[in-house]
Amino acid sequence: MLLSAPESIYLSFLPCYFIFAIMVPRVRFAPSPTGGLHLGGVRTALFNYLFTKKQGGQFILRVEDTDQTRYVEGAEDYIYDCLDWCRIPPDESPKKGGPYAPYRQSERKPQYKAFAEKLIQSGHAYYAFDTPEEIEALRQKLREEGRDNLQYGHQSRMRMKNSLTLTPEKTKHLIEQGVPHVVRLKVEPAQTVRFTDLVKGEMEMTTDSVDDKVLLKADEMPTYHLAVVVDDHAMKITHTFRGEEWLPSTPVHILLYKYFGWENEMPQFAHFPLILKPDGNGKLSKRDGERLGFPVFAMEWNDPKLGKVLGFRELGFLPEAFVNMLALLGWNDGSGKEVFSLDELVNAFDINRVHSHGAKFDYEKAKWFNHEWIKKLTAAELMPSVLPLYEKEKYNVDDRKKVEEIISLVKERCTLLPDFIEQSGFFFTRPKVQIDLISEKWTNEKEEFFNSIIEKWEQMNSWEHDLLESSFKDFAREQKFKTGEVLFPLRVLLVGGKFGPGVFDIARILGKEETLGRIHSGIRVLNDALGE
Repeated sequence: MLLSAPESIYLSFLPCYFIFAIMVPRVRFAPSPTGGLHLGGVRTALFNYLFTKKQGGQFILRVEDTDQTRYVEGAEDYIYDCLDWCRIPPDESPKKGGPYAPYRQSERKPQYKAFAEKLIQSGHAYYAFDTPEEIEALRQKLREEGRDNLQYGHQSRMRMKNSLTLTPEKTKHLIEQGVPHVVRLKVEPAQTVRFTDLVKGEMEMTTDSVDDKVLLKADEMPTYHLAVVVDDHAMKITHTFRGEEWLPSTPVHILLYKYFGWENEMPQFAHFPLILKPDGNGKLSKRDGERLGFPVFAMEWNDPKLGKVLGFRELGFLPEAFVNMLALLGWNDGSGKEVFSLDELVNAFDINRVHSHGAKFDYEKAKWFNHEWIKKLTAAELMPSVLPLYEKEKYNVDDRKKVEEIISLVKERCTLLPDFIEQSGFFFTRPKVQIDLISEKWTNEKEEFFNSIIEKWEQMNSWEHDLLESSFKDFAREQKFKTGEVLFPLRVLLVGGKFGPGVFDIARILGKEETLGRIHSGIRVLNDALGE
């Protein structure tokens, strides 16, 4: 890719954006079912979704499964599950259907050959019969000649076995004999392609460094280059949004639009910046998560090479927080606001505010978003996420009102969903008391104080927070104790350690019988430990 224009013929392809200005946008997310959805892939889907939903458009999922050698069983269902978990479901998809079905590229196979043939007939593509060994042999010759360009393109195509060097009769004979062949795009050198990228700005690229891309493989399945253009056109896609790794391929796609005569219907392009490693040194890869100790997939994925890899969902992230975090990796609304609901993101999203440079991933910041969302949601809204964790621990959750109270009481102390077990498990099972926290300052006077509290609280007819607090503090003053001297041991006796929400809230939810039982049991354990 060159940014300076050579002295050559210019191909300036400017799609008729005014046509799309009066149309409802149609965008597509087009992943390959070859593995788990990386953060970058989900963010691409999210930005597509936000852009089109703000304008009342359609969000399409198209599964690009033309590379059957890399197809992984279960990967397509995983894609659906990820989008559902993020609450950005497609309006049209292989599963849901739609007016431009099929949405799985392998099911659209017959049409690609016809379009490849059309390019051959117009002189913009050709048949190539070279074997991999023959291509490698040419590359070796080029090396020996001191040639830098080892691509199959304008500098080498006339030295290869293709329909440009063979007679029409010989070409026809080879095809009829079933000799394996591909269809390649004929890219002429010294042409400059200009286009406007909605993120990168005005782009100018020369075709000098573009090779003759394979459009149709030997099995008659298309490559990405042919399929993406044909399908985007067929499905009336108005905006093609994808990762910046596809930026160098854009001239090829623009040439195809030109050669098919679709320039006036070409979508607008936007290439999103990379998500970088935490140190900013290169693209965040799938292996970085394993190395650095954080997830890079939205959901758990059983990777053929890495094994089972945890996702953000399994580590305890809320979908609201995950989506919020992703949206701010490379975009902001300029207000300084950080916590957005999905609806707020839709309303605020502006493609012009997507950054043109990479965004460093920060796992601690990701956890901050989750903590903020746990605090923001009500206990009732958190219940569907927390309840399965309690049930897995075999906690008794029959009293849903009580469970909701517990969630409400501890949620501000939780960063990830599993923290609810640590922060509230003592409500469901009597904990082991950390005796060493209070044994050093335990006295006969304190034991008498707590035995008296048991008697006082047994007589109480109402078991409410304020009554428990006032009676406890009043009695502490009567007995010449500073409140903290006896309040801390009460906490340890009830929850087992020095953590948890307000002590009297804990006692209220535990109930009279359980609260008094824990105090009595704790005193007995203390006495046993102290040898009394």
